[in-house]
Amino acid sequence: MTTRRSILSASILALAAMGLAACGGGGAKEKPGDVPTLRRGISAQVDTLDPHKSSAQWENIIIGDMMIGLMTDGADGKPELGMATSYEVDDTGTVWTFHLGDFVWSDGTPVTANDFVYAFRRLQDPTVASQYASLLWLVKNAEKVNSRELAPEELGIRAIDDKTVEITLENPAPYLLGLLTHYTTFPVPQHVVEKYGDAWIQPQNIVVNGPYKLVYWRTGDQLVADKNPTGFGAAEACFDRVAYFEIADENAYENKIAAGELDINNAFSGPRQTEIEAKFPGWVRTSPGLLTTYWSFNQTKPPFNDMRVRKALSISLDRDFMVRNVMTPGFMPAYALVPPTIANYDVPRPELDWKDQPRAERLAEAKSLLEEAGYGPNNPLKFEFIHRNTGDNPKVAPVAQSNWAEIAPWVQPEIVRQETKVLYSRLRLTDFQISDGAWLADFDDPINFLYLLDSKTGQQNYGKYSNPEYDALLADAKSQLDLKKRAELFAEAEKLMLNEYPITPMWVQVTQNLVDPTLTGWVDNAKDNHRSRFLCRDGMK
Repeated sequence: MTTRRSILSASILALAAMGLAACGGGGAKEKPGDVPTLRRGISAQVDTLDPHKSSAQWENIIIGDMMIGLMTDGADGKPELGMATSYEVDDTGTVWTFHLGDFVWSDGTPVTANDFVYAFRRLQDPTVASQYASLLWLVKNAEKVNSRELAPEELGIRAIDDKTVEITLENPAPYLLGLLTHYTTFPVPQHVVEKYGDAWIQPQNIVVNGPYKLVYWRTGDQLVADKNPTGFGAAEACFDRVAYFEIADENAYENKIAAGELDINNAFSGPRQTEIEAKFPGWVRTSPGLLTTYWSFNQTKPPFNDMRVRKALSISLDRDFMVRNVMTPGFMPAYALVPPTIANYDVPRPELDWKDQPRAERLAEAKSLLEEAGYGPNNPLKFEFIHRNTGDNPKVAPVAQSNWAEIAPWVQPEIVRQETKVLYSRLRLTDFQISDGAWLADFDDPINFLYLLDSKTGQQNYGKYSNPEYDALLADAKSQLDLKKRAELFAEAEKLMLNEYPITPMWVQVTQNLVDPTLTGWVDNAKDNHRSRFLCRDGMK
């Protein structure tokens, strides 16, 4: 079955999408004849909506509205049953069996266990080149399938019948249900993917199992999804249409809010929070998040293949000043990678051991380290620091530049502002010297942060940190049924990594959203996932 919008021509869709600004807005109710529309601002341009090729939180806003996995995010960001209606796990904690409900794709084809088998194998297909393939290497044989050591059929997932999926893991994973809410684990329609290839996600081809289906996509501007009547959660969804605007510039989203043309924006300028609260009363929403900003050093070439240089630049940064004077209220300086509110980490946490050292002493040590590494008046340390053009990052960068210059006159940093999408592309290609970046948890467990520095992680190990001892500690932790022993191994690994400075943790963030106060159903949560199907407007229902 096709949705009513899928039969419309591209020209009609374009006209409909261009007219979205006139629908509702700023708390105003839709006029008779209007399509009830939720307007969401996202912070960067969308490259892909393929759940096996995306690695961007702003793309997840759209993907999560269209696709549903075995589990799904509830309004509070906690895992709930999705395509699965029940599950069991064996005594070893490694064999999970999921029973599917009677759900269909948007073209009327039933969602079956084979859709999950196909999707899991596709994620590990090296020709797909998923940046997130390693996230599911906990599935039995996944790493060997990804490296072509084993055939796809050896992957630890099978369809017992059309309605039963069995997943076998390499090791127990207490966080599996949370992981199964992540878009990399979503099913994809094999019959459509194989027919259209990479073009399967285009509006004229896409088939989904969630409450909304893409009907329009104009790069650099907006995407539009209409309600998919047969999709999971569609019956409860208030809005018949969701428009997603690719807005990176803070003036642009503030102007749209002021004009009544935007209901949600997934970012705002933290240092201007008081001003924004006065300008848009009731719109600012913040909450503690599983989100750490950390800066990466490219260790593949000088100068940052030298640990002394990495440590010198890390200890000279005044995180406390940045958080107090520059950033969004509620941010906390970070001296570790894993945020303090993470689950399954109830042991003494490692932190950088100079955390409480006076900064004057830290600057003196930084200078000594750099001199020891061969830098000085006759050999100045010159490097480039790239930073995102969104949120607080442009305001922090000059502070970092000043901090580094305080070490000595011959420390000469250059700061370069980058569009967020471009910066992450450069990170994945290791095309940087020092780079800003952040990680928002995909699921609530320390491994989701610590795996980023595993030598086998691939593109998301941005600076190419490699330490066999670190890798072995993570592998040992993954095999533990005892959660306390598992946490102790994680802490040992994190401490080892921090002392080698492949990264420098900077701050733990609060979530930052602007939300029309007339919207209902919004629940602040640490994952910062807010599916459109839960949202409504006063008076609509």
